Amino acid sequence: MGKYLLKRLLHGLFSVICVVLIVMLLIYSLLDRNKIFAGDPNYNHTASNSRITYEQTRWEAFGYLDYVPYADYINELAVKGEIDEETRADAVMIGRTAEKDSEITAQYVEQFSQYYQSRGYTIVRLDADAKKNGQLRDGGQAQLYATRDIPLLKRAFTYFTQMFFVDNIHYVPDNVDIGKRGLSFTLYDPVKNPKGATKKVLSPAIIGNGTKHKYLLYIDHLFPYIHQNLLTLNLGESYTVNRGVDVFTTMTDSQGAYVMSTVTYPTGITTERADNLHTATYVQGSREAVATNREWFEDDYTNVTTTKKGFSRLGYSFVIGIISTILAYILGLPVGLLMALQKDKLVDKIGTFYIMFIIAVPSLAYIFLFKAIGGKLGFPTLFDMDSSSKMMYVLPVISLALPSVASLMRWMRRYMIDQMNSDYVKFARSGGLSEREIFTKHIWKNAAIPIVHGVPGSVIFAMTGAIITERVYSVPGAGNLLTNAINKYDNGVIVGVTLFYAVLSVISLLLGDVLMSVVDPRISFSTKAR
Repeated sequence: MGKYLLKRLLHGLFSVICVVLIVMLLIYSLLDRNKIFAGDPNYNHTASNSRITYEQTRWEAFGYLDYVPYADYINELAVKGEIDEETRADAVMIGRTAEKDSEITAQYVEQFSQYYQSRGYTIVRLDADAKKNGQLRDGGQAQLYATRDIPLLKRAFTYFTQMFFVDNIHYVPDNVDIGKRGLSFTLYDPVKNPKGATKKVLSPAIIGNGTKHKYLLYIDHLFPYIHQNLLTLNLGESYTVNRGVDVFTTMTDSQGAYVMSTVTYPTGITTERADNLHTATYVQGSREAVATNREWFEDDYTNVTTTKKGFSRLGYSFVIGIISTILAYILGLPVGLLMALQKDKLVDKIGTFYIMFIIAVPSLAYIFLFKAIGGKLGFPTLFDMDSSSKMMYVLPVISLALPSVASLMRWMRRYMIDQMNSDYVKFARSGGLSEREIFTKHIWKNAAIPIVHGVPGSVIFAMTGAIITERVYSVPGAGNLLTNAINKYDNGVIVGVTLFYAVLSVISLLLGDVLMSVVDPRISFSTKAR
């Protein structure tokens, strides 16, 4: 069994890599990259050369290319100590045209060009865009930069090799003075035991200095109660849907209205906020840059997330998906069984009509049909995260469950009829077994085996959400996240969610095989010599 599962796992991982490569190929090679500016308000506020350089910066942010402005190259030389400040100030100023460059500028422009051309970059120089009277147009300053498209295989290799981030005490640059770097274990978490607390609360935590996250392990009242930031998953960065935030964080962070509570900051100041101090991450210079940070924090671990009332995107998808899955099995299996036992009778004909209706009518059509009927009956037709009413779950659950009910009815009926017409059933009858014994010990058990294989997939894919259903009912779930990302050309989210879906597909197939072997002892994943 172990060898079989390992083989399936390796095949699954290969399939996941292929899926990600295909999606990257579609996004970065076959689709027009200019589409990313369709909903960008800043794009329309730029003109002339500034618009061209803005395009390069956004294409770099979206993962299309590497972009190196000439000014960044000169500033980096100064940081490394290869040139002094006076030389930097002279060299960074390029002329309106190449002919108008100063001698020192021309020297470093040539050096810049040779350095990046040798590495496969294309050097682009934009002369100043001036009016007839010599005055520069808005955004018409001369520009010089190097650019290079990122090859697909390199992009994929970087994506997979940087997928997991292990926090360490060297995350903060070594040239930054942050005191003694290291990890410390405490039985009394400072968040649970702030300055001025009269009674200590036992709460183990591991705290880092020099790490990205201040709290590498901590305990709180939120599921799963024990949290760790030592190993985190990096599925890429969201560019538009949740700009600047990791895709996995976008999928797992809570949503909705802020949950206010009494927060005591490291300096001892207490106020009503929604900040979760356990999520503090390092941002260089942030304490000195913001007045409130200087009052509340003792170091640059000032970037915290907030606690919100609603579920995460995965949470909403899973709640709706798991309820609809349970409902589908509760209704679909018994009805399919009854249809098989009452073959060609009224129950079977009604059930067959329902199955044909679900198959024939496009999913979008019957979802809108259920929405219209539900709206007339008084059910909420749009999801509201801030509402405490559970009625808003009814229509999305029904829209998801009814097609699954039809599918389970169809296959249960088919498997039951196949088993009922099998030769072993005739032999069992001739052997004197009662119809009840034949049904419970043979027909039902054998018919349920292929149904069991799909159970893990149904449960796992509840987390992925239903793209159309969530879109129609405005459910803030994972499926809706993907459609928003596609509409806004958020490449990071599209690739990240696709990877998430692909991994869940592999896991569901493996669990389905395992569960089927547990139900049916005749199924073995090992091969024996004959």
